Amino acid sequence: MTAARPRKRSLTLRGHRTSVSLEDPFWDAFREIAAARGQSVNALAAEIDAARDLDTGLATAIRLFVLAHYRERS
Repeated sequence: MTAARPRKRSLTLRGHRTSVSLEDPFWDAFREIAAARGQSVNALAAEIDAARDLDTGLATAIRLFVLAHYRERS
């Protein structure tokens, strides 16, 4: 497996622009999950943002969400 460097991704959460740094595999999986749920990545990111602990960064919360999604499927 090759090392993946995080890349900045732009999101809009509740009308405010923000960015997260995610590796391509996490971003791709996040987009796939949003599409499967019939949501935009912004809408799903807003859900994750609202549910996360304040001590957890948004990028970390997205990674943990993706991990949990695929663990639940196996």
